[in-house]
Amino acid sequence: MKQTDLLVKMVIDRWNGSIVNLNKHVQALSDEQLQKEVAPGKNRGSYILGHLIAVHDDMLRLLDMGEKLFPELYEIYIKQADKVATQTPSGIELRAMLDKQNSFFQEKFESLTSEEWLEKHTAVSEEDFLKEPQRNKLNILITRTSHLQYHLGQLVLLS
Repeated sequence: MKQTDLLVKMVIDRWNGSIVNLNKHVQALSDEQLQKEVAPGKNRGSYILGHLIAVHDDMLRLLDMGEKLFPELYEIYIKQADKVATQTPSGIELRAMLDKQNSFFQEKFESLTSEEWLEKHTAVSEEDFLKEPQRNKLNILITRTSHLQYHLGQLVLLS
């Protein structure tokens, strides 16, 4: 295995492990637990879950893998703070979205070569990428994995 292949595999394995942990914790939480705040005055679990789905949905565009699966979540979970939106998906709906999204990513990730992971993401220009080649698709996955792990730590507080 080439060094590049090994490094890409390590990053994807960490993403997959984080997704497994997220699924385990989300499935263990009741809908009532998802409605709790992670701390007094802080976000509810359902908001955090919706936020993760919305942020991951945006990765599709950044990784040039197509359009968002759930564009309706952007306004609710990215643009607005928790408890602002009057209509939000239920826990059951959010879990179904998460499952669909995770399956979609799994399929897409398996289709990319290591070299493709090191290509520029869509939010960087060719000119800037020449100066900063670390602004690649793999780096997007690294930053989103860190983001996922941060919010997973919050969700763990609900159990």
